[in-house]
Amino acid sequence: MKKLTSLLLVIGACLTTAAAAQAQNAPAQAAQQDNQRELQSTDQFVMQNGSVVKRRGNQTVGLSQNVRLPNGTKVNVKSGIVELPGGKITTLKEGDYVRADGSIVYATPQSAAAARGETAPADAKFGGVDQGAVPSTAEADQRIADLGRRVDLMAQKLQLLNQKISLLSQGHPKLPDTSQLDSQIKALDEQLRSVK
Repeated sequence: MKKLTSLLLVIGACLTTAAAAQAQNAPAQAAQQDNQRELQSTDQFVMQNGSVVKRRGNQTVGLSQNVRLPNGTKVNVKSGIVELPGGKITTLKEGDYVRADGSIVYATPQSAAAARGETAPADAKFGGVDQGAVPSTAEADQRIADLGRRVDLMAQKLQLLNQKISLLSQGHPKLPDTSQLDSQIKALDEQLRSVK
């Protein structure tokens, strides 16, 4: 009887602890679900004045809770740290933002370079933005022809490099003359530079 009473007390304590933990997590889970329900595809989470705000159209709203997007991307609203679903972590700089689909848009070339672990010159500028212009058939055909030409030139260069390796690995005490191969490789390099 004592064992049964002790067992019932332990089970009761476990259930009470589990209920308390669930009650504590309920507000955070509800806020997270509200956040995802209110999320629109045009929403952006922008680093602005040192914290992340939600921008919808021309309006911005301060955030009090971290954001978890449907694709699993997490945004810390105080620090701007973004954790992508694959585990990569990056930090937003002023003006950078995360779209509702989890993609990141960088405000400057410097912040884009920093996200890659690189540095960009202070005067760096983004290149022109391709607005989705479709090339003409003639342009596409020319591009395909140029790519085919590059592939052919690279195959020739690879063949020459293999010949050079074969000559140099024969084990003769005196190194063979590879100047003819070197000049052919150099000529192919020039041709490769000229093909777009």
